[in-house]
Amino acid sequence: MDFVRLWLGLLLPLVAALDFGYHHQEEMEAFLKNVAQNYSSITRLHSIGKSVKGRNLWVLVVGRFPKEHRIGIPEFKYVANMHGDETVGRELLLHLIEHLVTNDGKDLEITNLINHTRIHFMPSMNPDGFEAVVKPDCFYSIGRENNNYYDLNRNFPDAFEFNNVSRQPETVAVMEWLKTETFVLSANLHGGALVASYPFDNGVPATGTLHSRSLTPDDDVFQHLAHTYASRNPTMKKGDHCKNKMNFPNGITNGYSWYPLKGGMQDYNYIWAQCFEITLELSCCKYPHEEKLPFFWNKNKASLIEYIKQVHLGVKGQVFDQNGNPLPNVIVEVQDRKHICPYRTNKFGEYYLLLLPGSYVINVTVPGHDPYLTKVVIPEKSQNFSALKKDILLPFRGQLDSIPVSNPSCPKIPLYSDLPSHSAATKPGLFLFLVTIFHIFVK
Repeated sequence: MDFVRLWLGLLLPLVAALDFGYHHQEEMEAFLKNVAQNYSSITRLHSIGKSVKGRNLWVLVVGRFPKEHRIGIPEFKYVANMHGDETVGRELLLHLIEHLVTNDGKDLEITNLINHTRIHFMPSMNPDGFEAVVKPDCFYSIGRENNNYYDLNRNFPDAFEFNNVSRQPETVAVMEWLKTETFVLSANLHGGALVASYPFDNGVPATGTLHSRSLTPDDDVFQHLAHTYASRNPTMKKGDHCKNKMNFPNGITNGYSWYPLKGGMQDYNYIWAQCFEITLELSCCKYPHEEKLPFFWNKNKASLIEYIKQVHLGVKGQVFDQNGNPLPNVIVEVQDRKHICPYRTNKFGEYYLLLLPGSYVINVTVPGHDPYLTKVVIPEKSQNFSALKKDILLPFRGQLDSIPVSNPSCPKIPLYSDLPSHSAATKPGLFLFLVTIFHIFVK
């Protein structure tokens, strides 16, 4: 079948080659609509909401089943231009879209990726900010914030301390979007440094802040994800490419180790959306001259593609009762790496756990029943474009309506606040304070 698609791919319509320049809202919309029209069988274009000034927050889905979720097909997303003056990621996503749709049916790797993944692209989360930039600058431009002068990467609920800011339309749109899909893996694209940064961005002593870091229960996976991206970018992996910036060994860093950040999007994704997300800082200069865009595309193309493939790490499956009914809202976690907000099955009874090769015990918990334990072994060599598939049949009978499914998510409050010495987490030492001031306009 794949070889048939490779042959048929030669007959597909072509989108006019995208130039290497900055594309403002109208140009970006025209490009996305053109792609959606010419590649309607593998794309879906929709808006998840509006910016403060009423601009559409466009998302283009690329996949063999773009219109709706299919069981067993993981959801991946890239989000860019959260800060309106950080522009490289926005353009890279447009070129990646073009690369994927024009190589479907021609390049076997790209065809397999599209066959087995739903890939969501949001080229601009802050279109008002992008349009507000009058004089581009490498360090800071008017347009970083949204039209209400809020930094969107400090506008999400925080799990470590209260973030009492006015939630912005762009932020609310993303939070609602996360409820509509079973996102497994994500990255948000920034500028002003050259590093792959992984959670947590904020923290408490229980997550390691007394050691100038804040680690998740899945730190091994996050380090692997960050390294996967950085190691394929020849300038990022050096770790010291940007002048007057921190050095990052192998081009990766823990977010808190770099500097603490309250209300960030990657922590929110991991804690409340069950989605592993890292932050990719792609250019030392936030808004470089457009003549340099081909350079950034060549340095990042392999990393962007390889990172998407990581959505197929670990294990996936469905949870059923003895009658074969899929069970939603069932807690499915790996022993010894429980999340502060437990990861649960979606409405189809599906679960996805990103794990590195090894042996694990999965703990399945249904309200009103004893935990069910099962062992899985993730092989060293993963299957092509698929996590290990393991369906779980629970030894009891149940009904879908017997398991509460209304608002199963955790409250949007500091979930870590009850852990010891919480207040200390918001008072980093002098070194972290100075680092925070120095880098406050980067992420």
